[in-house]
Amino acid sequence: MSENNIDQSIDIEKSSDQFSKPLSGKKLSWHKLRRNDSLEIESRKFPGHQIHGSKAFSWSVILHLAFQSIGIVYGDIGTSPLYVYSSTFTDGIGHNDDILGVLALILYTITLIPLVKYVLIVLRANDNGDGGTFALYSLVCRYAKVGLIPSQQAEDREVSNFQLELPSKSMKRATKLKSKLENSKFAKFFLLFATMLGTSMVIGDGVLTPCISVMSAVGGIKQATTKMTDNMIVWISVVILICLFMVQRFGTDKVGYAFAPIICVWFAMIGGIGVYNFFKYDPAVIKALNPKYIVDYFKRNKDKAWISLGGIVLAITGTEALFADVGHFTVRSIQISMCTVTYPALLCAYTGQAAFLRKHNDLVSETFYKSIPDPLYWPMFAVAVMASIIASQAMISGTFSIIQQSLSLGCFPRVKIVHTSTKYEGQVYIPEINYLLMIACVAVTLGFRSTTNIGNAYGIAVVFVMTLTSAFLVLIMLMIWKTNILLVIAYVLTIGVVELVYLSSVLYKFDQGGYLPLAFAAVLMTVMFVWNDVYRRKYYYELENKFSPDKLKEIAAETNFSRLPGLAMFYSELVQGIPPIFKHYVANVPALHSVLVFVSIKSLPIGKVPVEERFLFRKVEPMELNVFRCVARYGYTDVRNENEPFERMLIEKLTEFIRDDYCLRQAILSKGETVNDQELDDGQVDENRNTMQEDLEDVDNQLDMIDKAWRAGVVHLIGENDVVAGKGSNIAKRILIDYAYNFLKRNLRQSEKVFDIPQKRMLKVGMTYEL
Repeated sequence: MSENNIDQSIDIEKSSDQFSKPLSGKKLSWHKLRRNDSLEIESRKFPGHQIHGSKAFSWSVILHLAFQSIGIVYGDIGTSPLYVYSSTFTDGIGHNDDILGVLALILYTITLIPLVKYVLIVLRANDNGDGGTFALYSLVCRYAKVGLIPSQQAEDREVSNFQLELPSKSMKRATKLKSKLENSKFAKFFLLFATMLGTSMVIGDGVLTPCISVMSAVGGIKQATTKMTDNMIVWISVVILICLFMVQRFGTDKVGYAFAPIICVWFAMIGGIGVYNFFKYDPAVIKALNPKYIVDYFKRNKDKAWISLGGIVLAITGTEALFADVGHFTVRSIQISMCTVTYPALLCAYTGQAAFLRKHNDLVSETFYKSIPDPLYWPMFAVAVMASIIASQAMISGTFSIIQQSLSLGCFPRVKIVHTSTKYEGQVYIPEINYLLMIACVAVTLGFRSTTNIGNAYGIAVVFVMTLTSAFLVLIMLMIWKTNILLVIAYVLTIGVVELVYLSSVLYKFDQGGYLPLAFAAVLMTVMFVWNDVYRRKYYYELENKFSPDKLKEIAAETNFSRLPGLAMFYSELVQGIPPIFKHYVANVPALHSVLVFVSIKSLPIGKVPVEERFLFRKVEPMELNVFRCVARYGYTDVRNENEPFERMLIEKLTEFIRDDYCLRQAILSKGETVNDQELDDGQVDENRNTMQEDLEDVDNQLDMIDKAWRAGVVHLIGENDVVAGKGSNIAKRILIDYAYNFLKRNLRQSEKVFDIPQKRMLKVGMTYEL
C-alpha cells in the first residue's frame, strides 16, 4: 500500500473539485481510516496488505528468458574449458589414471556447486528477484535489525517488496538467533564486513575474468603459426581488453541479442567436440563417475593432489553469476538453461578433453586447442575469442551493478551511475570504475603474462565469494526459511566442507599470484571502510544536532524573517527530525521560501522500491510556515538520476498527500460515521461540519501556496559539509577523517552531480562537522 493513498478497503467518492462532496454513507471505523503516514511518531500496521510476489510467466516467456540467460549468465563458466586442465596439471601428468581422478573431481564439483548449491538452493534466496551478496545481506537486514545506522522505520515494512514471512512462535531457534544478532554489535559489524569482503572479491573477479579469458582464447593462435610468440599474445590481449572497456559506455543492450546465439554456438561446439573426442580416443573415461578414482588420485599424489584443486576449481568460475544475474531473468529460466544446455555441454567438453589427454599426456598445457579437429580450428578460435569477450562483458557489467548496490549502503564513495538501456533498467555504466578496471586489467595482463599465474589469483576470488555465500545462506536457512536443523548440518558437512577444502588449496598458492585478489580486496575494503565509517559518524552527528521543533516555532513567531516566493528543498540523509543544515542556514540568511520541504534520501534493504511508494510525507508544525518533511526511499538497485523526474514527482506526491489527509479527516467527521463505535449527536455533527469547512479552506490555501511556489521556482539546498576530527581525537581517528576520507571526497563526485540537480537552481550551504 502506498504511503500517500488510503487503504484500498475505503471507498471515497470525490466530486469534480475533489473536496466538496462528503463520503458516501458507509460506516467506517477509525482504525481503517488512519493513513499510513511514514513520519508519525506511532507506526500502525495495516491488515490485509498483500505482498507482491513474483509474476507468473507463460512458458513461452520463460523459454525466451532461458535462451537470453545463456548469453549473459554462462559466459564465464562456459569458457573455463579453455584453461582448467592446463591450470591443474602445471607440472605435467604423472600417471595416466590421474586424468580420471581429475575428471571425477571436475564432474562432481560442477554437479555439487553450480547445479545443487546454486541452481537448486541459492536461487531460492533471491531478494524479490535480485541476487548476489547484497541480496543475502538485505534479507538478513529486513528480518533482523542489524543495520548500523538508526534509520529504520516501522513503515518501511509496508513497502510491497519489503515484507518477509516471519517465523512462528514455535520456532524458538530462529527467534533466538535473531535476538542475538540484534543485540550483538560485533555480529552487526561482522555481517557488514562479510558483505564488503564479498563485494571486493567480486570486483576483483571483474578484473581477473577478462585477463584470463581473453589471454586463453588468443593463445590458441599459436597452434596455427609458430611465428606467434607469448609476448605478441600478451599485447594482442591488451588491445582487445582496451577496446572492450572503451565500448562500455555504449551499453550492453546494443549487443545483447548477439550474446545468446554466440554462447549457444560455443556450447554446441565444445559439447559436440567433447562427444567426438570421447568416442575417438578413450570411451573408458566414463569410469571417472566412480569416486574411487578421486581417492586413488589423492593416494598417489598426496599434497600435490591437494594443491591441484586450485586448478580444478576454475571449472566453476562464474557460478556466482547464476545468482547475481537472476534479477535480469527468472529463477525458472536460469534453472532450465543450466540443466538443458550449460551443464550437459560442460560435462561433454571436460569428458572429451580427458579422453584426448589419455592418449596425449604431453599436450596437457595446450589441451583445448590441440583436442580440436583440424577442420574446426579456425571457426573454434573465432568463437572462443567472442565467447571470452562475452564472459568478460558479463563480469564487467556485474561489477558496475555491485558498486551501484554498495553506494546504497553508504559503503562506497560517490560515483556517477549512467543508465545504458531504456528497456533494461539493470544495465548501468560507471565511468570512473570502467577506467580503473581497464587500467587494472592491462596491468595484470602485462605483469603476469601467463594464464597459470592469473588462474592462481582467479581461484581465490571465486572460492572466497562462494564460501561467503554459503555462510549467509546458512544464516537464512536458520532464521528465515526455518529449515530443519539436520538439513542445515547436511549442507554444511557436504557443500560447506568441499568449499573450505578448495579455499585451503587456493590459499596455498598465495605467493604464486594468489595475493592479487587479496590485495585488491584489501584496497577496496579500506576505501569502503573509511567511507562507511565516516558516513555513519556524520549521520550520528546530524541526529545529535538536529533542529528542534520548538526553535522552528520561534522562527515562525519572529517578525524579522521574510518569506520569499518559491519552494526550497533541503537535502539530507537524516530520517528523524530537521537536519542541522537548516539551523546553519537560518543563522546566516534571515529569509525563508514560501514552502519548505526537508528531503531525506534513504536506502532500504530491498532491491527496488516501487515508484508509487517512493515518498513519505509529514506536515511540520506550525502549519502557517508551510513546512513538510519527506523521506525518499530507494532500493539498492534503484538509480537516482534524470531518468526519474524526482522534482516533479515529489510535488505531485506532496499534493496527493495533502488531499488524502483532508479526505481522511472528512471521512471521520462526516455525519453517520462512527468514532470508537459511538454515534455522534447533532451538536457534534454541526461542529464537525464547521471543522470540515475550515479544513477545506486550509487545504485549498495550502495547495494554492504550493502551486504558486512551484511556478515561482524550486531551489535545491545541498549541504557542503567539511568533516574534521573533533578536539582530543586520537591519531587513528585523525588519519581516518582528516586525511583518508577527505582525500576520497576531494577526488570524487559531489552529491549534486550524483543526483543531477540543476546547477542554476542549486545552493550549497557550507558547514563543518566535528566528528
